[in-house]
Amino acid sequence: MKRLKVFFDGGCRPNPGPIEVAVVIRGVAHVFEDCGCGTNSDAEWLALIRALELCRQQRLEHVELIGDAVEIIRQANRALRDGTGPQAHAARFLELAAQVGPDRLRWIRREQNLAGIALAARHPR
Repeated sequence: MKRLKVFFDGGCRPNPGPIEVAVVIRGVAHVFEDCGCGTNSDAEWLALIRALELCRQQRLEHVELIGDAVEIIRQANRALRDGTGPQAHAARFLELAAQVGPDRLRWIRREQNLAGIALAARHPR
């Protein structure tokens, strides 16, 4: 069965600072502002969590979560494998992952991440 690709990305300007996240599902960008304040790592975790929340709300199955923050991908995969994580966000992530059951969580380069592209479009240079 083919997996549905769900792209996620988060960031803050400045770092640390206000967090914004984006999730792209089936070509539709969902952008969330006012996600609190924190670091870029917090923003990436919150984007991953928001991606799972949207998957649950839309009752999506067989999803592949795709992000460009290699360390967050590693930590989240470790959390899925071991049931724990180093971040405070890991508990919420694991709670949602148990409900959604993502098929895969993987890293891609920033320029391939549709959610990252959606965030970057909001801040032209």
